[in-house]
Amino acid sequence: MQNHAYNRLGSLGGGGGGSGAVPSPPSSPRRGAGRRSSGKGGSARAGAGAGAAGAVRGGGAVRRAARVVLAALLRRQAVFLFAPLLYVAAMLLYMGSISLDSVPRIISRPAPGSLYRSPQLYARLRADMDADNATDAICNAVAVAGFLNATLVIPNFHYHSIWRDPSKFSDIYDEEHFVQRLKNDVRVVDKVPEFIMERFGHNLSNVFNFKIKAWSSIRYYKEAVLPKLIEERLIRISPFANRLSFDAPSAVQRLRCLANFEALKFSKPITTLSDILVSRMREKSAENNGKYVAVHLRFEEDMVAFSCCVFDGGEKEKKELDAARERGWRGKFTRPGRVIRPGAIRMNGKCPLTPLEVGLMLRGMGFSNNTAIYLASGRIYKSEKNMAPLLEMFPLLQTKETLASDEELAPFKNFSSRMAAIDYTVCVHSEVFVTTQGGNFPHFLLGHRRYIYGGHSKTIKPDKRRLAILFDSPRIGYAITVAHELSIKLPSGSGNLGRSCIIRC
Repeated sequence: MQNHAYNRLGSLGGGGGGSGAVPSPPSSPRRGAGRRSSGKGGSARAGAGAGAAGAVRGGGAVRRAARVVLAALLRRQAVFLFAPLLYVAAMLLYMGSISLDSVPRIISRPAPGSLYRSPQLYARLRADMDADNATDAICNAVAVAGFLNATLVIPNFHYHSIWRDPSKFSDIYDEEHFVQRLKNDVRVVDKVPEFIMERFGHNLSNVFNFKIKAWSSIRYYKEAVLPKLIEERLIRISPFANRLSFDAPSAVQRLRCLANFEALKFSKPITTLSDILVSRMREKSAENNGKYVAVHLRFEEDMVAFSCCVFDGGEKEKKELDAARERGWRGKFTRPGRVIRPGAIRMNGKCPLTPLEVGLMLRGMGFSNNTAIYLASGRIYKSEKNMAPLLEMFPLLQTKETLASDEELAPFKNFSSRMAAIDYTVCVHSEVFVTTQGGNFPHFLLGHRRYIYGGHSKTIKPDKRRLAILFDSPRIGYAITVAHELSIKLPSGSGNLGRSCIIRC
């Protein structure tokens, strides 16, 4: 008997004999027994086996087709990019088959505090009520000059396109007093010596102008500015406002305070008229022992436009404020990519308080309608309309225009810096100072009042984020909750209108 290798593939020949045929492996006894059995049972099992084989062949065809499709997709991976498009198309077809009548309607509501609703609030509460910037730059310049042991030239003021004030240093401040008060700390001259100007052709525009980033450290001046000053012997720094950080050493801070509270003194004409207005204001508040409240209101057209807030709304207001923004800051608010959201600005407390809102706040805090108020402000935006409710709530309200005659104000009327100096002086001597928007004016005034009164000055600084929500609430009622001891006649009562105000004393 010949030895043949065992072949799992079986016979390749067509018959059972022949010398070239490869024998099949021996069948198992169980298979042999099955083949030997005969009858219907064997036929049925044979039929079932044939059906199973057909099902396997059918399943194999499906798997082979799936493998072919998957292989094609893998070879053409870009086909997967069309899957989102197919999904979107299918969703559009599906949505097109749905009736819109069955879809619930979503009502958009503005966020609390995002709308200007104070006039509506005032109209509802009115019956219940009836029943019941240059100083910063100068101080920085003095501090830096003293730290670098440099000579300071009397500063020049920029002519701003909005305020249009050509005033010089001597028009606002007492120049001689400024130089004398600083002589032991900083050398100050009124002009550059001729032998230095010869290097620059007697033209200040040829002098190197150092551009300083806002809130730079005093170390930067020592490491970057001082070497250039030694090299050039003369440099300019413009602008200088907000160009020195507050975390300077105590010696530098001392020079700042010395300049602000001691060396800077208003010129004689401004001081004379300011003292007259202070005395008249005290006469107006004789019922309160000469004590009055000063309110710094920033609701001029430039501030309203710069804030990008919406007040009365409408196309007319939009056109007016768009034109004001373009006049003052060409292209700043219309550059590509800039998104302005008035509602978010209001909720973040960035909108200036209107005269109406200031009145609502003060009356809610407990100040009665017989409180004498001095209003420090420029030309109020739409003053005839916006000032009417404030005057109704506080009929004793005064301004520099009502306290002084036209002849007294004539030398200052066309100069915004000099008019601001008059407001500053009257506010300094008030019993209570109310700031509404921030800026250099109230910041220096707060420090000056604390310096004068030994830290006991009274200041009201409202939390405008909470006020925005408070003024937006239709359920608010008129009652007094914050009656702080101000030595001023205040009405008694309780309620919730003044609950959101921060008082600093």
